[in-house]
Amino acid sequence: MTLFHSRASYALILSLIVLAGCSKEDPAKKESASAHTTATPAKDTKGTSASALAHSKEAGIQATKEEIAAAGIQIMTLQEREVNEQLNVTATIQANQDKLATVAPRVPGRITKVMVSLGEKVKQGQTLALIDSVEVGEAQSAYVQAVSEHALAKSGMERAEKLFADQIIPQKDYLRVRADFEKAKAVLRAASEKRQILGVSGNRDGAGTSAYAVSAPFAGTVIAKKAVLGELAQSDKEMFSIADLSTVWIETNLYEKDVGKVKIGSETQITTAAYPGDTFKGKIAYISSTMDKESRTVKARVEVPNTDGRLKLEMFASAAIATASTSKSLLLPEQAVLLIQGQPTVFIQDGEGFQPRAVDLGEKLQGQVVLKSGLRPGEKVVVSGAYALKAKMLKSQISAD
Repeated sequence: MTLFHSRASYALILSLIVLAGCSKEDPAKKESASAHTTATPAKDTKGTSASALAHSKEAGIQATKEEIAAAGIQIMTLQEREVNEQLNVTATIQANQDKLATVAPRVPGRITKVMVSLGEKVKQGQTLALIDSVEVGEAQSAYVQAVSEHALAKSGMERAEKLFADQIIPQKDYLRVRADFEKAKAVLRAASEKRQILGVSGNRDGAGTSAYAVSAPFAGTVIAKKAVLGELAQSDKEMFSIADLSTVWIETNLYEKDVGKVKIGSETQITTAAYPGDTFKGKIAYISSTMDKESRTVKARVEVPNTDGRLKLEMFASAAIATASTSKSLLLPEQAVLLIQGQPTVFIQDGEGFQPRAVDLGEKLQGQVVLKSGLRPGEKVVVSGAYALKAKMLKSQISAD
């Protein structure tokens, strides 16, 4: 038992000595591993190293004279300018009420034919629909009879004049024939005026019929159509609405505090969500003489040309009205501003190179934009060819990466 116990104790002690020796780390290996870790550079997770970006900003974007000429780069020195302050309001697009017509027949009748569609462009006098009217038929018949009686009375008058001149008939017979002729003239005149009142005076080919043509009062677009084939048309019921959309009205409301800033003829720029890059120009044509007592606003109207028809009725719009107040501001052409990583940016000339500069933009003024911050007067800014500099900057950053 004693011998076995001694051998077990000796084995345990030997195992402890071996484990203690394995736990010690070689200092040379530790130093070598540490040196290897320090020598490995850390990469930016976005794929662009911070040192490369810093180097790009410090060195600037270099371009030769040939590259500048080929890219069409133009430079402008920033200067403060007097600009009119703008009043920005919301608005809606409406039809020009001076060129808007509700079309209805002058007499009741059954609609027998509809000749135009909704949205169709029509010419002045173009037939929109045909109706069958008893009243028109009666007027046409009376007119035909009056024409016939007038022709007969005229022929008798001419014959009586000759006989009376030759002293073949007495004067009383001549006067009787002449009275009949004057009466026939009066009847024809009345029948003709009745046709004019009904609006069928020009339809001589349709004399004696009951067809009535509903026509366009002027050239425009059919913006409403309520005429249905077979229905009864009434003189107080709208059949069509015609609008000349070559000009539209921009209706807006001015708050009481802003009424004094706006006057008739003030230049106005209209923008819409449908055409975010386009500006439509107009002028204030009307300011109401009364104020809404509940909203404390005054109605105003801007007339805007719409020859291409892009502005649609009831479309929402934003109106920037030039006021009489002025202030000094820095202005840049809109094409000089680019988006780089979602930030409005311009390029300035710094020495022999170009530097990107983030800017804060204000309102747009006729193709130019107000600079709130980011630039100072006297700095040279690239106003044309900035896209070439942006491409060159991105290319240099990729090469640095």
